[in-house]
Amino acid sequence: MNPSSNTPPEREGGARRQWPADRRAETPEIDFPGLVKRCLDGDAAAWTELVAAQQRRVYALCYRFTASSHDAEDLTQDVFIKVYANLRTFDAAKGSFPTWITTLTRNLLVDHFRRSRQQRSTDSLDAGWDQGSDAPRPEPLVDPRSTPLQHAVRRQLESLVQNALARVSPELREAVILRDLQDMDYKEIAQVLSIPQGTVKSRISRGRAELARLLERTKGQVM
Repeated sequence: MNPSSNTPPEREGGARRQWPADRRAETPEIDFPGLVKRCLDGDAAAWTELVAAQQRRVYALCYRFTASSHDAEDLTQDVFIKVYANLRTFDAAKGSFPTWITTLTRNLLVDHFRRSRQQRSTDSLDAGWDQGSDAPRPEPLVDPRSTPLQHAVRRQLESLVQNALARVSPELREAVILRDLQDMDYKEIAQVLSIPQGTVKSRISRGRAELARLLERTKGQVM
């Protein structure tokens, strides 16, 4: 298998605020440049490993921006098709592989919303965020020792955060998601959004304040 071919492999399904989040799992350090090189050399197992290492992260980002499990699954597949077609453009000297794939994912999400606006003139960047609250969430990192009550409260908190995020302005929302839910640092976010680090910090601060204000209104719902 050669990622430079036209046929992709089979599609594969400051202190920081501790929001209920899609935080990076603690995993052994992965040599992404080496993994990419193996992919480019035609190593099918390397591609499978690459997808497995980043699939949950990409899906979580797509879901947070669409609030639709169906759209998130489709977009995640689209992301990896795009990754496969563009592996040769990855340059470790310019940034990490997770930052590169996050940039690619974000650009694909922007294109998705632009197409949505063209297809439905009344839609905006917020399209999809107001869907039913029972849509599947990215699988949380749940402590197996938690009680049913603790688990229920966590789920309710996640729902409240998701609903509040839907009401945060788009440019502030994406900064908060990348920082507090995707656990990226300021430099990485600046690279993904193509804005100065100072602007990143400002958006995160304003976004957190807006999100906190919205959550304050509903805090009485969680006992």
